[in-house]
Amino acid sequence: MKKYLFASILTVLVLLTSCDTSSNIKVENHWPHAGITYEIFIQSFYDSNGDGIGDINGVAKKLEHVKELGANAIWFMPIMPSPSYHKYDVTDYKDIHPDYGTMEDFKKMLESAHEKDIKIVIDLIINHTSSEHPWFKESKKGRDNPYRDYYVWAQKDTIADFINKKTITLDSDNIRQWHDPGNGEDFYYGFFIGGMPDLNFDNPKVREEIYEIGRFWLKDVGVDGFRLDAAKHIFPDDRPEDNHAFWKEFRAEMTKIKSDVYLVGEVYDMKEVVAPYLPGLPALFNFDFHYTLLESYRKEDGMLLAKKQKEILDFYQNITDEFIDATFSSNHDQPRLLNSLDENPKKLKQAITILMSMPGAPYLYYGEEIGMLGKKPDENIREPFLWDIQANDTGRATWIDAEYSTDEVVTPLAIQKSMSTSYFNHYREIIKLRNMNRALALGDLELFEGDLPKPSMAFYRNYEDQELFVIHNLSETEQNFTIPEEFEGVLFSFGNASLESGNVRLPAYASIILEK
Repeated sequence: MKKYLFASILTVLVLLTSCDTSSNIKVENHWPHAGITYEIFIQSFYDSNGDGIGDINGVAKKLEHVKELGANAIWFMPIMPSPSYHKYDVTDYKDIHPDYGTMEDFKKMLESAHEKDIKIVIDLIINHTSSEHPWFKESKKGRDNPYRDYYVWAQKDTIADFINKKTITLDSDNIRQWHDPGNGEDFYYGFFIGGMPDLNFDNPKVREEIYEIGRFWLKDVGVDGFRLDAAKHIFPDDRPEDNHAFWKEFRAEMTKIKSDVYLVGEVYDMKEVVAPYLPGLPALFNFDFHYTLLESYRKEDGMLLAKKQKEILDFYQNITDEFIDATFSSNHDQPRLLNSLDENPKKLKQAITILMSMPGAPYLYYGEEIGMLGKKPDENIREPFLWDIQANDTGRATWIDAEYSTDEVVTPLAIQKSMSTSYFNHYREIIKLRNMNRALALGDLELFEGDLPKPSMAFYRNYEDQELFVIHNLSETEQNFTIPEEFEGVLFSFGNASLESGNVRLPAYASIILEK
């Protein structure tokens, strides 16, 4: 008998007592600077019409799930018409992919989300279009076509040394960036693949087209902001100053329409490369957080992540004090977090505890809250959400046969809600704790400088009159040590961590948050 059938007989009412520390403390919305954003791949989220593909009306039906989880905003992976399942190659920037519904559906969903105080951020893919986009179809017709300079073209003899050059970066391992449309003479540039030709941002007409697209979604549709895909590649890597200048210009144009527009950029690189983008993109994804978190578990070196995060925050602070650190523990491009953590339930629960106890504006990838699984290729990291046991799950998408997140190994949400120790209830608990304690959401990060066992991570989070001391044990071995004597109260405990007479006991993968 499958494990969720045992769980279904449970009638436990989950009381989030560790969060309700005071009747005077209320849940707050700290978005965008420290709020929580939930990433959704609509295709796999909820199918409202039975065609096997998740859709916008399905999202509208499940907005309460986002609210119950404690998230403040939704980031939608691409929603525009595209020939691919992932839709990162757009053919029409001012419409909704027909599989997902209509623009009217989207506007209704957006209105419902705003009524629930949920912001909406959409993926805006402007580094490249689809090779099926009308602009590119015109562009490849000839050198005299009005759309020719919307893309980057070169004659074969001028780029002969580069045609077969293999370029490997952190976000691409493609063999070639120059592509032949079929005539063997003129080649076009596509950093990722041939089906995604790069736009030519040296052309002022292209820049104005992009600004008009942004205005449309902000003014006519009403979204709250954009996630900017491949933000580092607007211009080639050897022109970083041009990239920085473009994003400043983009931000200036968008703020003319919406003064508080939210812009988060994907700049996948080390902090020295990322930081100069902050004036144009005030929120940037912190890839170092994700990878250092996993490295900390592999090496059982707790302070590795805390020191890395402190280093990044201090570095960005020297650029601007208005930056938003978009932290994440997983997303649609990396293996599911549970797979990366050896499918260890304690590690998964602790990882989200670490994410929520550190500074930043955390992103959560759909399905992590129920322990979904998935490895490369990317399709298997984006498998359908399990809402209920298969016999009852009328909204489960079926566009792909799940290889990893199946009923045999993943307990559906409906069952997890009745389980006091489920992933979902742990996620909800720790998110609520963060939203009720300003020091966790908004506080500074100060590293613990005392003696500490190597697998332990310890730091302070201080905001106004609230001072917290956070400790995590990233190993299978129990850790014990003496804490600063002024921290006497337990705000939160996970994994049977305990405090007695100034001594903390941390069993395997346990965490504790103390307050004065």
